[in-house]
Amino acid sequence: MVHSPTLLLVDDDEVYCQVLSSALRKRGFNLLVAHNVKMALELVADAPPEYAVIDLNMPGDSGLVLVDQLNQLDDYIRIVVLTGYASIATAVEAIKLGATHYLAKPADADEIVAALGRQAGDMTTDVGEQRMSPRRLEWEHIQKVLVECDGNISAAARELGMHRRTLQRKLGKKPPRS
Repeated sequence: MVHSPTLLLVDDDEVYCQVLSSALRKRGFNLLVAHNVKMALELVADAPPEYAVIDLNMPGDSGLVLVDQLNQLDDYIRIVVLTGYASIATAVEAIKLGATHYLAKPADADEIVAALGRQAGDMTTDVGEQRMSPRRLEWEHIQKVLVECDGNISAAARELGMHRRTLQRKLGKKPPRS
């Protein structure tokens, strides 16, 4: 009998979860699906999975909280963090907390499986010479301050010297490309 590794998929987008879980099952994974951190922790309380794919931005606790909790359950779990709101600050924090890899959405099942299997960094990755635009620099700075404030929007707004609603509006937009 062949062992199917267990993969925890956590994303608040239920349609995305259905599509991705079907694709991952076809690739040999036994799936556990949750739509928030609390639900995910309840699913894995007795037996941590070998793999996890976690959305970063969900209602309630962020995916970073779950990355930390899963690593406390099992040091060997391989975690890929997915996000539609990629930033340098959250990528660094995800890796520090124990994520194996960090991918920007949309990511397909093949990219995710490849990221789960990666054992080391890639020295041939193109560093690029394009500088960030002022809008992207602002986005990165906001993300850094938000991480430093443990995700507290009111505290981050005070730190940034802007109104809380203005910060919420900026966070609700997709990040600039470059």
